[in-house]
Amino acid sequence: MRISRPIVAALLALALAACGSGAEPAASSSEIKVGLLHSLSGTMAISEVTVRDAELLAIEEINKAGGVLGKKLVPVVEDGASDWPTFAEKATKLIRQDKVATVFGGWTSASRKAMLPVFERYKALLWYPVQYEGLESSPYIFYTGATTNQQIIPGLDYLKEQGKKKLFLVGSDYVFPRTANKIIKAYAAANGMEILGEEYTPLGHTEYSTLVNKVVQAKPDAVFNTLNGDSNVAFFKQLKSAGATAEAMPVLSVSIAEEEVTGIGVDNIAGHPVAWNYYQTTETPANEAFVKAYKAKYGANKVTSDPMEAGYNAVYLWAEAVKKAGSTDVAAVKKAAPGIALERPEGLVIIDGENQHMYKTARIGIIQPDGLIKQVWDSGKPIKPDPYLKGYPWAAGLAAGQ
Repeated sequence: MRISRPIVAALLALALAACGSGAEPAASSSEIKVGLLHSLSGTMAISEVTVRDAELLAIEEINKAGGVLGKKLVPVVEDGASDWPTFAEKATKLIRQDKVATVFGGWTSASRKAMLPVFERYKALLWYPVQYEGLESSPYIFYTGATTNQQIIPGLDYLKEQGKKKLFLVGSDYVFPRTANKIIKAYAAANGMEILGEEYTPLGHTEYSTLVNKVVQAKPDAVFNTLNGDSNVAFFKQLKSAGATAEAMPVLSVSIAEEEVTGIGVDNIAGHPVAWNYYQTTETPANEAFVKAYKAKYGANKVTSDPMEAGYNAVYLWAEAVKKAGSTDVAAVKKAAPGIALERPEGLVIIDGENQHMYKTARIGIIQPDGLIKQVWDSGKPIKPDPYLKGYPWAAGLAAGQ
């Protein structure tokens, strides 16, 4: 069968279009596709499912209010499955096959690091919603969670003010905990604090009796915890079984929020401190509405948390940038984003045009017997993001190995 030249030309054009970079979103005249990429299975599902849920809530609210540029947002949801290569694979699919306008996703720094080259290669936008270790910025990532000087350093300042000079470091074995502890050790050296031990376990690890014994025998004033996912369930249960109490040996965590408290069991973790930018109990008009809407959609017994709120915010911040740009074009959105300021559940959030992180208020809280978190300190105003810790002389050189 002979195929005419016009048909061959048409088929070739279709093939070339299918192989395009994917940077330009494809949607109907009345819809805009957006990607949601989180671990809906595996060890990180305990944390990430609810971030996905909060992003879906934001999309629903925006659509009810008229959408973006008069168009309805259509979520395309993918499962990163707690596997970093899968995050890269699914990000590629969302950009190239689904032609989404942007992606909201990730939790662990390993997932973000896996996705970063994908978004940079295709010049697409990722909105990353979780606190992280800093020492990074990408022109194709907006970081809506805290960077180091908005969470880890305030947490250390709090421990120092409480007279906790001897610390034990416990973390999951991947980039966030190892980099965070590198920063913590530099802070400790500059602030008269001593690191008694530093231990790591694989993500998903559940046998902590040996590690707990090491911690208890070291007799630290406090533990700085960077474990992620369901490993925290085993760690805190076994720590309690060993007789360690929050009063005698507080464990300050930076990856445990209200949702994780429920999974760990409040009896195992009540009294321990956490460092975040938002709690369900944060007192702002916007938070009252957010908590009410989340519970109405997902159940009265559900809780809100910092990563959920940062994911929820990300959708609104992207929508605001699109409205300001008058387009979903990536370059136009990036140009429009700097300086956008919104009153969110955590308070005022501002996009920093220098590094695409957010101005955020730091908060220290104590886990209560009812599973909620009571704030005991805040920074008073949003802190300018400093991912490379340029404002801290003791941190000089930390970014060299990143």
